[in-house]
Amino acid sequence: MCRGCGHARNRCVTFRRRPFLPSVADPMTKPDIEIIATGLHFPEGPVELPDGSIAVVEIGRGRIVRIRDGGKQEVVAVTNGGPNGMALGPDGALYVCNNGGFSWVEEGGWLRPVGLAPGYSGGAIQKVNVSTGEVMTLYDQCDGRTLSGPNDIVFDNHGGFYFTDTGRVREFQRDHGGVFYAKADGSSIKRVVFPLLTPNGVGLSPDLDTLYVAEMETARLWSYAIVEPGVVEKRPFPSQGGGVLVIGLGGFQRFDSLKVTASGNICVATLVTGCITVVSPRGDLLDQVWMPDIYPTNLGFAGQDLQDAIVTLSLTGQIGRLRWPEKGLRLQHQGGG
Repeated sequence: MCRGCGHARNRCVTFRRRPFLPSVADPMTKPDIEIIATGLHFPEGPVELPDGSIAVVEIGRGRIVRIRDGGKQEVVAVTNGGPNGMALGPDGALYVCNNGGFSWVEEGGWLRPVGLAPGYSGGAIQKVNVSTGEVMTLYDQCDGRTLSGPNDIVFDNHGGFYFTDTGRVREFQRDHGGVFYAKADGSSIKRVVFPLLTPNGVGLSPDLDTLYVAEMETARLWSYAIVEPGVVEKRPFPSQGGGVLVIGLGGFQRFDSLKVTASGNICVATLVTGCITVVSPRGDLLDQVWMPDIYPTNLGFAGQDLQDAIVTLSLTGQIGRLRWPEKGLRLQHQGGG
C-alpha cells in the first residue's frame, strides 16, 4: 500500500525530483499520487460534486467533464471558449470562469496554450446546470468593458463571489487584469482591485475576512483585508494594487490557482517548478509538494474529511489524487458541513 493515498502501489505514480528545475523549499515533499483520469485536454477547475464525483473543465475542448469512480468520464456541458476555474453556487449550479479560449500547440506529448483563440471576442462568467447541461452567460462585461480572461473564482457567504480576470496577451500589448466581485443572481458586478499583473488564483481565509490573490508571472501572493462584500482595504504606494505581500518566490516560477486549508494555510499551484506551494498567512514558506507534471494548475479538497487533494495536471492531461497532511477548508456551497 502507498503511504500517501492508501491505494495499491501499482495504481500510483511516485514523485521524482527534477534537479534542472528551480527550487525554493529543499528538500521538497515527494508524496505518492493516484492518477484517477487521463486523456483530458488541459484540465483545470476541480470541483467535488454532491454525489462525490469530481467535475473538471477541459480548456482545450471547451467543456466540463464529470469523473466517476474507476475513471469513467461523462460530459456535463459544452461551454465553448475556454472554461477555467469554477465553483458550486448557492443554487447547486456550477459557476464557470471562461477565459474566451486559446490557440494550442501539441509537442512532446504536451498540449499547451500559446495565444488567443481564432475569433476570440472576450471572456465571461457562465452558469451551468449540472443536471441538464444548460449553459447561460451571467456576465461578460463590467462597466461597459468586456471581460478579458476570467480565471479563478471563490464564493463568500453574502450571495456573491470574487473572481480574477488574468487579462490577455496580444501581439504588441497586454490587457490589464484585476479582481472582480459579482452577485450570483446576475444583478451586479464591480471591480475590486485593478490593475494587477496576471492575477490568477483567488481564495478566502477561514474567517472570510481576508482575500488572497496569486499573480502568475510574478509568483507573488497578495492579501487584502475585506471591509464589506466586494470592498477591500488598500495600502498606499508602493503596494501593488493596494495589497499586502504574503510571499514572493525566486527563480522562474509561476503561480496559478489556489485553495486554503482549514487551518488557514494557502496552497498555490506552481507552474514550471511543478509543485503545490504551501504558505502560512504570515508568509512562511512551509513546503513545496512536487507533482508529476510541470503544470499543476489547480487543486481542490474532497472526501468526507476534506483531506483528498485533487490536482489538475494540465500538460499531461491527467487528474491526480493524494492525501493531504491537513484538512482543506470547506468552501461555501460545497456541502457536507
